[in-house]
Amino acid sequence: MSLLVRSPGPPAVRRPGGARAPVQVRSVVPGRQRWDVPAILGRPHLAQLVESALTAVDGIHEVRANPVTGRVLLLHDPRTAPREVARALGRCVADVCARTAAVSGGEPARDGARTDAGARRAAGGTAAGLSPLLIAGGGATAALALGCGKAAFSVLTQPLVALGLVTVGTTVVIRRAWRRSGLARSDPGAPDPGAPDPGAPGPGEPGPGRRRGQNAYLGMVAGRRRKFGVAASLSVLSQVVESGLFAVSAFTLMTVIRGGSTALTRLGVLGLGRQLAFLGTGIGAATLLLMGLSYSAGRTWHKLGKEVEHEWRTRTYDHVQRMKPSVLEDERASRIAQVLTEDVGQLGDFVGRTMHESIALVTCFGVMVGAYLLLAPQVAWAAMLPIPLVTWLSLRFHSRAVADHEAAGARKSQLYAQVVNNLQANQTVKASCTEDYEARRIGELSDAHCDAAHRTDRSALAQTHLVRLCAGATLPFTMLLGSRALFAGALTVERFAPLFDMPPAALWRLNRLGDITDEHQRALAAFDRVRYLHSLPVEADGEGEPPATRRGPGRITLENVTFAYPGRPPVLRNLSMEMAQGQVTGIVGSTGAGKTTVAKLLMRFEHPDSGCVRLDGRSVSQMSLRELRGAIGYVAQEPFLFDGTIADNIEYGTFAADRRRIVEAARKAGADTFIEALPDGYDTRVGERGAALSGGQKQRIALARMILNAPPIVILDEATSAVDYETEAVIQRALNAFAHRRTLIVIAHRLSTIRNADRIYVLDRGGVLAEKGTHEELLRSGGRYASLWNLQTGERAAGLPVVTQQNGRNS
Repeated sequence: MSLLVRSPGPPAVRRPGGARAPVQVRSVVPGRQRWDVPAILGRPHLAQLVESALTAVDGIHEVRANPVTGRVLLLHDPRTAPREVARALGRCVADVCARTAAVSGGEPARDGARTDAGARRAAGGTAAGLSPLLIAGGGATAALALGCGKAAFSVLTQPLVALGLVTVGTTVVIRRAWRRSGLARSDPGAPDPGAPDPGAPGPGEPGPGRRRGQNAYLGMVAGRRRKFGVAASLSVLSQVVESGLFAVSAFTLMTVIRGGSTALTRLGVLGLGRQLAFLGTGIGAATLLLMGLSYSAGRTWHKLGKEVEHEWRTRTYDHVQRMKPSVLEDERASRIAQVLTEDVGQLGDFVGRTMHESIALVTCFGVMVGAYLLLAPQVAWAAMLPIPLVTWLSLRFHSRAVADHEAAGARKSQLYAQVVNNLQANQTVKASCTEDYEARRIGELSDAHCDAAHRTDRSALAQTHLVRLCAGATLPFTMLLGSRALFAGALTVERFAPLFDMPPAALWRLNRLGDITDEHQRALAAFDRVRYLHSLPVEADGEGEPPATRRGPGRITLENVTFAYPGRPPVLRNLSMEMAQGQVTGIVGSTGAGKTTVAKLLMRFEHPDSGCVRLDGRSVSQMSLRELRGAIGYVAQEPFLFDGTIADNIEYGTFAADRRRIVEAARKAGADTFIEALPDGYDTRVGERGAALSGGQKQRIALARMILNAPPIVILDEATSAVDYETEAVIQRALNAFAHRRTLIVIAHRLSTIRNADRIYVLDRGGVLAEKGTHEELLRSGGRYASLWNLQTGERAAGLPVVTQQNGRNS
């Protein structure tokens, strides 16, 4: 769980001429800030300048400026004050805007408050983004129009020259769209990674400079490269057969029109009927083969995707379980859960679907280009000419769709959050008689969501029909040039007919190019986040004896222990304690005195900055985690219950326990009475996190779980704070019997809980040991403990006045 810090507030950013650039904070946690910076929206060059300027600031580890969303993610040293980072962001954005305006010689960028349409235009780029391609096309057109064209036309229509120009144009379009999208560096819909090095490699993994591209793809399917090769081969073969089926179908039609085929006649197939039967048989066989290959390819890819998803989920979850508790506290649980579900699932979908589509797309164009160059090189340039245009349309509409989908997603999230909020506050709404007001709010949010969804649908429909138009336009153009070559005798019908349907089918596949590019980028970003979790440190295990052969633990000592949480003053300072074997030790103190931290050090959830924690004379850092934690039963103030039955939660960790032992443990914990009063008794489901039970009931179930496990050392951290005094007395009597010959450590605010302890330690703020002794000794000393006892019980101790609750007077 991340610890929230106070928002540093938006830094003042002024552009030249006095125009303000609003910079709005979105989230601030230790070591990470996310800001809305509208100045970079749709301006990748400006985003790169902001990244470079902020990366040079001391204390900032990494910067991600996304021109698609207009957001900046800052990963910095947690010890750096959030306000200092915010001021650095404001200065850098202002300086970059000023430098950009000075270089351009014109007005600076528009203010950040853009409309959704403006954001979409910015995200989609401008016509200037295609200047090299447009200049080249315009130059070629001008040359042809001015009459130097016959030579230029003859050169440009050479098959290899045309193929080269198409390849260059398509590459320029894709590269500029990739850079403009900003997704090559970050994923606009991704949650914060939450650490300074999201791309840091895990053990044995390639470094961050190599995680993109081929190595990343091979890393996703590591251990299954042979199956990946089989799946890729099946995709290629199925696409080749599909293209061949198109060719045979077109050839059959031309054979019918011409009354026969000379090529088949030369092969010995005489007569139109036999030729059609031969071609029909070939079409049927090719169809069956295509079905078999397509099914095998789809099934192989799907299975491979699920295997990849399963492997990365189990590997990542195993790593998360072994991570240091302090690291887990810094990472949001929802963030880790999202990686384990959505990001890992995205890897599986990418491998199982997008890789299949990508290989099919490349194979389709490879077959088309090869067929045209081999059979009809005279018209190859005409078939390839629309490729850059269709590619540009697909990527341009997709880049606009990114902004549309984000706007629709934001409206949907607002609507969802408001509906949930209203349902949770149903009694408040009814008590305030504001049903009509809330209905209007929901209606307005729903209208906004529908409008955003309509914009997304319009963009998708426009893209589909424009691509279909371009694909259909190739037919008459290719037919015209092919017919000219036929009449000139440079091309035969047998060679041209199979190629007739290839360009529209191949160009139609480009309709998915924007989605495929986006899925590639998002999969790479998801893979980075998965690998980032693998880069987080795990707990170092000691070299202790196996739990089955260890001796019964006894004395626990803390020797001059000092500990501080990152970026905070020390919680414990030179603290020394001794918890004797078989005795009860109480730890009390004010809030923030470090009582719970002592328990975390004993469990090795944290490690002391200096000093040593020992169990039976051995440093706990040298013991294996299973040996140490298997010897300690820990019951927290807010115990966690799993979504299951009461019996499931009591036997957790001792899964072989029978019902008799479960009932006995519940009786000792004082939980049997309320459990048996429930309709389903021990089979009652407690709900998520024990939502169906009260705080005191959850504490008693957690105590029963600990009693059933029967550890030799027990730590109770405010374990009875939520029960009444009568129930506490019952639990105390049960614990007195249970704690016989066990080391019991009780952390409490309520002093009545530890009054019978063999030794009591009193901590003051800053983890300083204020007092120690038995209950009677501490009362006689008249110090901090005696004052607390006086306040809580009203009993006179060591000559101190008794504080009563009547009119706040002392008696």
